[in-house]
This record gives sequence, C-alpha cells and structure tokens, in this order.
Amino acid sequence: MTATDWLLLLHPVLIILFVYPVVGATIRLGILARERRLKIHPQPPSVGVEHADHGRWLTSGVVVAVLIALLYSFVSKFFDAGTPFAGGGTRLALLLLVGAGTLASLLALWRVRKAPYRASFALLTWAGVLGLGSQPEIWRLSDNPFSGEFWSSHYWAGVLLTGLLLFSTAAKPEIFKSLRFRRLHVSAGVLTAVLLAVLAITGTRDLLNIPLSWQKPAIYACNFEQRTCRTPPPAPAAPAPATSSAPSAAASSSASA
Repeated sequence: MTATDWLLLLHPVLIILFVYPVVGATIRLGILARERRLKIHPQPPSVGVEHADHGRWLTSGVVVAVLIALLYSFVSKFFDAGTPFAGGGTRLALLLLVGAGTLASLLALWRVRKAPYRASFALLTWAGVLGLGSQPEIWRLSDNPFSGEFWSSHYWAGVLLTGLLLFSTAAKPEIFKSLRFRRLHVSAGVLTAVLLAVLAITGTRDLLNIPLSWQKPAIYACNFEQRTCRTPPPAPAAPAPATSSAPSAAASSSASA
C-alpha cells in the first residue's frame, strides 16, 4: 500500500473508532437528559451539559472525517499520472486553503457565544464542505434529487448529516431554553440516526468500488456498464528443459569403435 492508500483508510478509521462510539454516548446522554427534564427518573444535572459536549465532539469528528475524505479525492487525482488534475498545483493549494478555512470556521464555532456568530460560522463550515464537495474530483452517484441514486449517495447523506450536526451545535443555547427548538432538535436527531445507518451501508459499499493505487489501471479498464473486463492474454508457454547431449555422443563413439 502506498501513502495515498493509507490516506484513504483515515476516513473510515476515524468514523469507526471515534464517531460511532461518540454517537452512542450522545444518544444515551440525550435520553437521560430527557428523563431528567420530564422527571421520569432522577438524573444528575450534568447529563444535559455532557450531552451537549458529546454532540459538539461528534460534529467536529464528522466534519474532520469529511474533510479527510475530500482531501484524499484531491490528492489521489493530483498524483495519478493517468488522469491530469485540472488547474495543477495552484488549484490544489487553493482547495487545501478552503479546507483549512472550513476547519478554522469549525474551531471558531466552538468559541463564539452570540447567536449571529454561531449561525454564521456554522453556515461557513457547511458552505466549505459543500464547496469542496462540488468539485469534479468528488465522486457522487447523482446530483438529481429526483433520482434514486441521489438518495443512495454516500456523499449527499454525509453532507446532510454534517448540516444537521452543525445546526444542533450552533443552536445549543436555544435548545436549552426553547421547547420548539428542543422538538426540532429531537426531529433532527432521529433523522441523524437514520443517516448514520445509511452512511454505514453506503460507505461499506463504496469501499468495494475504490481499488488500491496499483490496481487502478486494470480495474478502470473494465466496462462497468456491462460488468466485463478484458481477458488477460495467455501466459507464454514455458520452454522445454534442455537435454544434455553427452550420453548420446558417448553412445555413438562406442558404436563406431
């Protein structure tokens, strides 16, 4: 495996080792916070704060994982000799700069307190993800929302999940204070859980479609519509082993004598 192949693994590894465990803890803490608010079971006052903190870490983990996946798409296309990268190194540097700005907006979202700033940095972070994801190097099944491929696209499910998590993070004070925002947050949480299941399925499916770097010339030579590949040429026949002529020469010498 090359360095590019290892970069490909960073996205699923981060999702498996960090995002999904934090999802479970966030959902559990959210249920406990609801039980405390409705006085169903006595819970410590800290469960609401811990739920919000876990949600913020979840949002950050998803955004970083998405940026890593987008970075892999750009870098792999840039260093692939078979497919020229439009714009060259200058465009790649610009895309990396946009990625750094998206990460900076996420970090600013952690620090700001006023509602307009929280909304602005959440939108900037999501806009950065959308802007990078709209590049031609990013593989998407379809951009048509009226097609079935759009709703089974790993990319669009991830973009929608990122937007929902950024909304929950930016609206944390309003969720604590407003019943309407809490109901909206619960609805967004249910949709988030559905999207996480969709992403687990589509992500596993898409990993089967991404060959290693040394396999790409052979894989991309196949016809994906007819599901056929070129038949490899037959291997050349091994040459017959050479036989020593010394015994025959000795036999002919004896016969002549």
